[in-house]
Amino acid sequence: MKLKLILAGLVFSASSQLFAQTSQSSQQSSQINGISTKAIKKMTVMAKADITQKPAATMQMDMPADTGNRMKVMVSGMSLNLPMSRDGSGTSWLPDASAMHAIMFNVSSWQLMTHYNIFLRYNNQDIFRKGSRGSAKFDAPNMGMLMGQHQVGKNGLFHFSIMMSLDPLTVQGGGYPLLFQTGESWKGTSLVDRQHPHDLFSEVAVSYTQALSPNTDFSVYLGYPGEPALGPVTFMHRPSGMYGPDAPIGHHWQDATHITFGVATLGFRFHDLKIEGSSFTGREPNENRYNFDKPRFDSYSARLSYNPSKNWALQVSRGFIKSPEALNPDENVTRTTASANYAIEYRPGNFITANLVYGLNQSKGLANDPSIGLEGAIEFGTTSIYTRYEWVKKSFQELQLDRLVLSMLPFYTQLPSSKTLYSINAFTLGFNKQLFHLGKTNVAIGAQATLNVSPEALQSLYGKTPIAGEVFLRIFPALMKMHNHSTNSMKGMIM
Repeated sequence: MKLKLILAGLVFSASSQLFAQTSQSSQQSSQINGISTKAIKKMTVMAKADITQKPAATMQMDMPADTGNRMKVMVSGMSLNLPMSRDGSGTSWLPDASAMHAIMFNVSSWQLMTHYNIFLRYNNQDIFRKGSRGSAKFDAPNMGMLMGQHQVGKNGLFHFSIMMSLDPLTVQGGGYPLLFQTGESWKGTSLVDRQHPHDLFSEVAVSYTQALSPNTDFSVYLGYPGEPALGPVTFMHRPSGMYGPDAPIGHHWQDATHITFGVATLGFRFHDLKIEGSSFTGREPNENRYNFDKPRFDSYSARLSYNPSKNWALQVSRGFIKSPEALNPDENVTRTTASANYAIEYRPGNFITANLVYGLNQSKGLANDPSIGLEGAIEFGTTSIYTRYEWVKKSFQELQLDRLVLSMLPFYTQLPSSKTLYSINAFTLGFNKQLFHLGKTNVAIGAQATLNVSPEALQSLYGKTPIAGEVFLRIFPALMKMHNHSTNSMKGMIM
């Protein structure tokens, strides 16, 4: 009964009289369920302050009433002793202080959450027609997720995640225009200067985590499709990357394995350090975006994640990917990544987020392809400004510059070797402005511009500095108030 009163006070900001009674009765013990009474008092005061300062378009996280062994606070899908705000894509970690845009509800003893991001846009990838490789299109990149979890016994947690995209209909098989983007294929031809659509089913995964103590967990994750322990949090799930509709042009150097048909991951957490290993299918999704590809489990990866504070999430990972591209079946890739993710709530409901990621692809007989991406976003009430800088080296095979094309370029006196790389730079600046909200859904208008800097050798094809522009409506859930500034005190708050 004491613990129920404490948790009710945390969520619904119980009256000071009730808190005083609870605090007085708890003096007989310095801790309740591993949480000091001093911490409980601080958390209750913070919860009350957050509720009184809630912005108009912000959704307060609803807590369920007690029904036996139900969880009182929705925690991480991968640990009973971590906050939900730490969850990234797959089994990756975000900073605990990350913003969460989602809608929560309950079905019996299950706690469920939905998330979605929809862009209705016009996209022109070479506004001033500086080259011949740009194009324009009206389309609607999108994704939606349903996640749920259920406590098993005292220390077990079962979680599922389903992610879907209507890209096959709203973007279609040839993908959307994006200068210098490469990866996957359509109608037997490599996609170049276009971003491929995502599959209808982008994740269907389950996981089970057993808490060995408040500071240690053992977890198992299975996905078909799913995401192996390789790379940072995927761009569409990063708080710094979800404001704009485009994938990074370094996507296939950093986080392209987020849709993998066949994944099995084992993980072990010790305090704020986690080590994981995955076996997965190396081949990227095929051109049929509606089916489930054959699982192969012919590739493997390992990742070390560390959250030194509530504001930082760090990871390094390395993976061997067997035959990722169907058009180059004999080419294997060893991918190495490292990333640093930052988040802070600088005032109630407003966040600053940033992400730095490095990715390197290595293939036998080919040049080593490196990439660096830096992105960030800041919110001012209902306005958000975001930016992204990318530097990627890509080969003439990646850009589908066959020798006939190269021989016609005035730059070349001799043809490049298979290890020739071209340095590409792209700088994006954009904004979101919330127009209104319908219940727990926000609608915002947005625009962005990208300045691409072409390598000298390719300027006759792309132009020296082709500029891309986009305007869009964005539809997404309202912000959940997770009290991120006190997440370290929330660990272990499970009946």
